[in-house]
Amino acid sequence: MSAKRRPLKTVTGVSGSPDVYAAALNPGRSTLASAVEIAKLAEANRFDALFAADLLSFGAQGAIGAQEPLIVLSALSAVTTHVGLIATVTTTFQHPYNLARLFGTLDHVSNGRAAWNAVTSSVGEENYGDGDLPTPEQRYERAAESLEVVNALFDSWRPGALTADGRGGAILDAELVRPIDHAGTYFTVRGPLNIPPLPQRRPVQFQAGQSEAGIELGARFAEVVFTSLPTLDDAITYAKKIRTRAAELGRADGLPLIMSSFHATYGASEAEVRRLVRERDEATDFEAGRLALADMLGGGIDLTGLPLDRPIPESLLPDMRSVRRRRGRVEIFSAFARSGKTLRELIIAAKDTGHWAAAGTPEQLADAIAERYDAGVLDVISLGGLTDPRTRDFLLNGLLPELRRRNIIGHDYRGSTFRDNLELPPLPPI
Repeated sequence: MSAKRRPLKTVTGVSGSPDVYAAALNPGRSTLASAVEIAKLAEANRFDALFAADLLSFGAQGAIGAQEPLIVLSALSAVTTHVGLIATVTTTFQHPYNLARLFGTLDHVSNGRAAWNAVTSSVGEENYGDGDLPTPEQRYERAAESLEVVNALFDSWRPGALTADGRGGAILDAELVRPIDHAGTYFTVRGPLNIPPLPQRRPVQFQAGQSEAGIELGARFAEVVFTSLPTLDDAITYAKKIRTRAAELGRADGLPLIMSSFHATYGASEAEVRRLVRERDEATDFEAGRLALADMLGGGIDLTGLPLDRPIPESLLPDMRSVRRRRGRVEIFSAFARSGKTLRELIIAAKDTGHWAAAGTPEQLADAIAERYDAGVLDVISLGGLTDPRTRDFLLNGLLPELRRRNIIGHDYRGSTFRDNLELPPLPPI
């Protein structure tokens, strides 16, 4: 490993877990309690960040939704001091002025630990108006304009606009707080932002989405992209494509960082790993799995009655031009189907929803992580398992110590803000 290479950064999920919904039935336990436990455990073990996902519909993509990420993370900011706080919030159903105020406030109350995972949303239109979901092109156009406006609002306070008066107060130079006077296709925003300059100047910008439009958006704005890259070859191809485009747009070298979610099956021995994988596969509900796989393929096909041990006929696979939701995920599973995998294999693969999955002992899983890290296509990794005692033990007492022994991940936080801990390049000057 190069001495100059930044350590791999670690993230774990919080909010929206089954514990949250079970807690709702227990009048003696807050629905925040499990998230607080995860947050404290993550910080004690030097995870770099907590990641709050979001869904905007009941029953969307097999879940019943999630608690509002910004509220959960604001609460967790009060019981943590170093761990980053990444909230998933859509640009499709939010206004950029609200987004700037929300994330700016989270950055203040957390002392510089806020991050925004910007998504364009593939569900939820029934709850935000009476129209259809905008086309992917419209959603990404709106997202780009939204990000432009939000960044301009964060930068509407020039350096020196607010200074200490030496007596515990502040002096405002109103001449250094400028309107942004934005008038675009989707938004008209005069500005400036009406909250003080942020500890990080801007919250760290994450972005999820890996269709062609998603790559363009991530290359232009993201500091970290959250991707579904099931194989090393996928990761290499994706990283080269997005970083080449980012360089063409004048972004700093190495941006955006690549974040992948790692779906791990842990075992104490190879025999145990094989048993756990076999039991997981045998427990598959293949009839429910047909519906889940159809969703991974865009939701417009009927897999009922197809033989499990044959590939899906090419004629049933979607035309990507007609796909309006989750194009990146549809591309992954269409490629799986065209590779010759049987319907049975595809249904089992759909359990991991297109994410990187591996099974092994902690040492073997560390090998898999090291392979991508050494290839330069993994900068941030999302590791689940803190809510389950068995996987928690393998993660905290097996995988993390092994990664630290190899100097792949760090031993402590590196600064006072999330931006510092990620070791991101400086923001462009205002």
